[in-house]
Amino acid sequence: MYTNRIIACLNARFLTAAAALACVACAYAEESAAPSAEAALRDALPGIFAKAAAHYKALDAAATPLMHGGKNGAAQYPHGMRGGRLDMRGISGWTCGHYAGSLWLLFEATGDEFFKERATAWTELLAPNSKLITTHDLGFMMYCSFGNARRLLKTDKYDAVLLETAASLSKRYNPALGLIRSWGKVDETKNFLVIPDNMMNLELLEWAARAKGGEKRFHEIAVSHANVTMRNHFRADGGTYHVLNYSQVDGRVQEIRRGQGASCFTAWSRGQSWAIYGFTMMHRETRDADYLGFAQTLADFAMNHANMPADGIPFWDYGAPGEERDSSAGAIMASALLELADLVPAEKRARYRDFAVKQLTTLASPEYFSAGAENGHWLLKHGVGAKPMNSEIDTPLNYGDYYFLEALLRFRNSLKK
Repeated sequence: MYTNRIIACLNARFLTAAAALACVACAYAEESAAPSAEAALRDALPGIFAKAAAHYKALDAAATPLMHGGKNGAAQYPHGMRGGRLDMRGISGWTCGHYAGSLWLLFEATGDEFFKERATAWTELLAPNSKLITTHDLGFMMYCSFGNARRLLKTDKYDAVLLETAASLSKRYNPALGLIRSWGKVDETKNFLVIPDNMMNLELLEWAARAKGGEKRFHEIAVSHANVTMRNHFRADGGTYHVLNYSQVDGRVQEIRRGQGASCFTAWSRGQSWAIYGFTMMHRETRDADYLGFAQTLADFAMNHANMPADGIPFWDYGAPGEERDSSAGAIMASALLELADLVPAEKRARYRDFAVKQLTTLASPEYFSAGAENGHWLLKHGVGAKPMNSEIDTPLNYGDYYFLEALLRFRNSLKK
């Protein structure tokens, strides 16, 4: 706004040179007096966390009576909303760890023992998932829950369950392809499907490789998967495919599927965000410069895309301008960009950080941050799960909340550096 005023002052033909300079000085003075976007977000943080805490106390009060509401008393976890009611899903659902993880992040944000107590209860019910070999989503399910518990409680109490989880995830790894199978049975021979979401599970493997009792092969699997994904899963401009189907005979990509995207030729926005986050994380874990450079390529694709809205929250697919926004894609991307900003050279830092601050400012606005019970007490409105499947369109999603909270905490923590 102020830049436009300065330009107008300098271009105004009716002003003398002295008057034009006075106008410029006035505009600069107003700009310096106005709080920066970063300062405004910093000042708003206590209120944002207080509001989020109130939402999740109400949400937990609604969810707890349904906690054992599955068949034969099986555990159920809050996922989002369905038909105006709280959507509870079984513990093998890929998002179950995000609800517990959000409770841990609120404990970190507020220090309120309520969140520690509830996070512990919801986390420990997930322990049976450590043996699952039917899904690649174990990082989401177990590291967002048990991993945050371990970090915040500074305990090794959960190490055994996390190591068992890493071993289970590794059973989906195909050494000949150098990839972890995303979807399908571990012994399926016709298809070998891989999605960019799978990058988010590699942090668990990297932790497990370093942990006492861990194995070096976990690191080798993570690096191999990241390298093959980096080589095959993206277009030259940095846009991601959603689903690649590999041949288990010769290792070539035998099929591209649109998956949750608008087409095979566009980039599904949440998949792009998963990829930015995943390669940034892999640089943090390995210090491999190739991952850092690639994360920037992916981030630049999203930030510079002609269809990226001015407020920084992408449409559900970069090839679907004017359709629904996906707040979860924006939250994941903001969290990734804040970490990326701390890893790149100083001259690039501001660019990524400023974009993340813009995204968080937008998500914390009434347009996206719900008020009262309008959203079932979830934080973020306007998430999109899988539009091609007509599933979860313009709705709250528990992982959107999780990465929103994580991004806010990353921003707060960065202020202390």
